[in-house]
Amino acid sequence: MRSDLNAQIEQALESIQSDLIELSHAIHAHPELAFDEHFSSQTTAAYLASHGFKVQSGVAGMETAYMATAGSGEMHFAICAEYDALPDVGHACGHNIIAAAAIGAGTLLAPIADEIGATIHLLGTPAEEGGGGKIVMLDAGLFEDIDAAMMVHPAPAELDRLTSVAAQHIEISFAGKEAHAAAFPNLGINALDAMTISQVAIGLLRQALLPDEMVHGIIQHGGEAANIIPAHTSATYIVRADTLDRLAKLIPRVRACFEAGAIATGAKLNFARPNPAYSEIVTDETMAALWRTIVQSRGRNVLPQGSADQLRASTDMGNVSRSVPTIHPLLGIESLPAVNHQPEFTAAAIAAPADRAVIDGAYSMAALIVEMATDVSIRERYIGGKERIKLRQRLAETGT
Repeated sequence: MRSDLNAQIEQALESIQSDLIELSHAIHAHPELAFDEHFSSQTTAAYLASHGFKVQSGVAGMETAYMATAGSGEMHFAICAEYDALPDVGHACGHNIIAAAAIGAGTLLAPIADEIGATIHLLGTPAEEGGGGKIVMLDAGLFEDIDAAMMVHPAPAELDRLTSVAAQHIEISFAGKEAHAAAFPNLGINALDAMTISQVAIGLLRQALLPDEMVHGIIQHGGEAANIIPAHTSATYIVRADTLDRLAKLIPRVRACFEAGAIATGAKLNFARPNPAYSEIVTDETMAALWRTIVQSRGRNVLPQGSADQLRASTDMGNVSRSVPTIHPLLGIESLPAVNHQPEFTAAAIAAPADRAVIDGAYSMAALIVEMATDVSIRERYIGGKERIKLRQRLAETGT
């Protein structure tokens, strides 16, 4: 049965692959920042609606989020489509590839969903690059009935997982007092000095950080003019650690660096966390093993875990993986020496290897879902949230 279904998927893929590449390139040509992905969300949702999906837009209180559903089987799968871009460099993380591959997988599965006893949920998830759209959707209960979740992500190398780390975005501002920098500097409170002291403290803190702990950021506003003592400064930082637990211990140490700047200058500190913390990814090993077999059958060479080309980053898919069995494999697009978040990667995201990643990603996710839904032993393990319950118990027991 599975071989017949896979042949059916392969045949269907031939008829839509030009659509998928066109969709990838269209999203790439219209880069949109977090929570403002109107073109991308509307275009992908419209395509799904035209291929039999029932689309619910604006879910979880986000205008650019949607849930598209096909089939009515007992086993529920979530395929996540990301489509937000980065400031200045556009789709330098290749979310156009992610979205098009996800739409392709859903389109291939819609006609056979009932035949394999599955319900396919295609989730349009905004604001992965800061904003945590999936976390908002998770908190709104949109993953509650999901038995397994997945997405693909382009990268320089081929891997069955992202080695993700937990992350917290923070926003910092200092409020001081203006004064003439030459005539009356003694009457001012220098907010830029507070920021400078904080950055020096963070630089010194880095000596005591573990290799997978990171603190990095930018100053967004440093003052008004060279002859005015700066009364207002602001910055955005990201703090990362191997796990959520270690992140929770690191953030107070980072905050203390900014408090030092406030104490030394007399400026008032505002330290805020605009979004929920991103968790590390918990990879479902059964799904990862199936994925490796499928993508290798398409001529892709999956590098071993822990290889030198392992990509380390943070994603809100990590939070999903703590509640639902999840995979987040990487599809190589032959971009080297360019890597994610570089302008050269933006260009690579619409080159021929990237187009191939769209097609291979769509097929491989569809084939994985067919395998899980039709293999009696796997279906029995996952259906009804059985593996989801085990996952939550395991995480609770280990304290991660």
